[in-house]
Amino acid sequence: MVESQNTKVDLTTEATWFRAVAVYGKAMVGDRAFEFYNDSNLTDYVQVPWKEVTYVVADVHFKGRYIPRFELRTRNSGTFIFTTKNNKKTLRAIRNYVPADHLRQALSLWQKLKRRFSGK
Repeated sequence: MVESQNTKVDLTTEATWFRAVAVYGKAMVGDRAFEFYNDSNLTDYVQVPWKEVTYVVADVHFKGRYIPRFELRTRNSGTFIFTTKNNKKTLRAIRNYVPADHLRQALSLWQKLKRRFSGK
């Protein structure tokens, strides 16, 4: 059985973890880590301690009205892409544990194209 790293849970919601295929389950934002547990396979989970998170990058559309997904970038483990039932609420809960200068907005389509063709 998996044991949670959190002692206090701020938010629990339905979520999807994007790997090679989408994995459905529950996401938990707590005082020590962001945790995701698979619905169908209890041994398939991820626990990302807040000490490991370097950046949280969110895709923002329509001036913040729609956030389809966000990613947690870590020091050693790589990048984890998630979406939850209410991404704004989840990001507000994450904001309590990640410093404000480590929350980023992903580049828009035009910014990506500009970077690609300007040679930077």
